[in-house]
Amino acid sequence: MRKTSLGVQDLRRRIATKAKAEANHRFWGLYCHVWKLDVLLEAYRQAKANKGAPGSDGITFADVENQGLYQLIETLSTELKESTYIPLPLRIVKIPKGDGKERTIKIAAIRDRIVQGALKIVLEPIFEMDFQSGSFGYRPRRTAHQALDRVRKGIGKCLFDVIDLDLRAYFDTVRHDLLLAKIAKRVSDPQVMSLCKQILKTGGKIGLPQGSVIGPLFANLFLNDIDRMLEKAQTNTREGNYEKVMYTRFADDLVVLVSASSSSRQSNLKNKVVHRLKEELEKLSLSINEDKTKVVSLDKD
Repeated sequence: MRKTSLGVQDLRRRIATKAKAEANHRFWGLYCHVWKLDVLLEAYRQAKANKGAPGSDGITFADVENQGLYQLIETLSTELKESTYIPLPLRIVKIPKGDGKERTIKIAAIRDRIVQGALKIVLEPIFEMDFQSGSFGYRPRRTAHQALDRVRKGIGKCLFDVIDLDLRAYFDTVRHDLLLAKIAKRVSDPQVMSLCKQILKTGGKIGLPQGSVIGPLFANLFLNDIDRMLEKAQTNTREGNYEKVMYTRFADDLVVLVSASSSSRQSNLKNKVVHRLKEELEKLSLSINEDKTKVVSLDKD
């Protein structure tokens, strides 16, 4: 299929420029972009590139194109424009994990992936301007290798105390009311907010469906205040060119490196960071999985 249209690229560029220039601006008039044909077509292109199994309706990408892609796009555009769009139920798939347990994946129908993708195209440029430098998961032009390089950089700066944080059932416990409030800090568009709520509720009363198109963006947004706190900790503890704290987050995987200095002031720093993390997580109704969370020292002296 074709590359991203210049119109979609320009739209995202204009939204990002505004978001970067005005950190407190609340966007309105966004919904009309979600049902634009070129935005929906771009969302389909991205969905097809990611492949994936059919949803509850059993319709595949081949079926979509055999039955008429442009007809589907026009239908979705009309439904969104007239506020008659209703997502189909998700298809539930259980995937075995290595520990004998199962991971539940909730697969949206292709038509609903297109809508989620269109919404993401419009919202992502806003929140990308708010996301912090230590966040790498599911973000444009950011990779897991870059996240690992950042961890190596911290270790190279002698930040030998390591907090390897595991969140308990993160994707299953995201509160919709808190997430919607975070979206609303930047979005003042009732129809966009309604669509966000509609998509969230399709997956249940709480949590983010793993495997959804819009889920990773929402997951990063929900934890962005954690990132802000850790960014502030990095800044406030820095002494000249010497860093005392450095964090790296990839989705719900969080590693915080802390100076292992033996001074009385620094010896408590690790405990203070853990305490502040627990405080911020409590605000989000999230908890640490104590069994999988590790606090270790790499200092061999």
